[in-house]
Amino acid sequence: MSWSGGKDSCMALDELEGSGEYEVSILLTTITRDYDRISMHGVDRTLLHDQADALNLPLREVFIPASCSNADYERLMGEALGALRAEGFETVGFGDLFLADVRAYRDRLMAANAMRALYPVWGRDTGDFVDEFIGRGFKAVTTCVDLAVLDQSYSGRLIDETFLADLPDNVDPCGENGEFHSFVFDGPPFARPVPFRIGERVTRGSLCFCDLEPSSLCEAAFPVQEMERQAC
Repeated sequence: MSWSGGKDSCMALDELEGSGEYEVSILLTTITRDYDRISMHGVDRTLLHDQADALNLPLREVFIPASCSNADYERLMGEALGALRAEGFETVGFGDLFLADVRAYRDRLMAANAMRALYPVWGRDTGDFVDEFIGRGFKAVTTCVDLAVLDQSYSGRLIDETFLADLPDNVDPCGENGEFHSFVFDGPPFARPVPFRIGERVTRGSLCFCDLEPSSLCEAAFPVQEMERQAC
């Protein structure tokens, strides 16, 4: 599973695992090595590892430089895909919803490495999709926003009904055009929540990142289940 740690890839993972046709065996994540964080989403690797552990899935990381050319990205990803292919993997799942150019690029990259891409949530209405995400008990926080369309106060917010109601009309409710990225910290597939604290906001170019800091359940930024609270 191509894994960003965000809500779309999490819903795609859940869809594949519930299909009865596929078994997800590895999460594949791109890490920006200069920052030691999930590429684009800006999430600390410690939280990524905690997330994979809570999902009971092994993690495979692809390290890329901060200023990564397409050629370098394709070479590094190709090496990772080649290793997976040698282990018997043939298919990679993606959480894309509607960007046809992104899908076409992924298809070409997978084909060049003798792999096949799956898109289990492709074509879903993004409003219905995020409503289902919330309704099923998934919990996510925004980690990065595009300041061209959202102000920095949207970074570090819980994705809930209030967040959706506050979004401007020109922003996709799933942030599929890159308006925002997220980190899922709880939900049906999780053995336990992934606790974190809200850290400082950092602006890089047109993006505002909210740093999520690993924490104990007692110090978690958002409430966890009452049973777990009582253990604090």
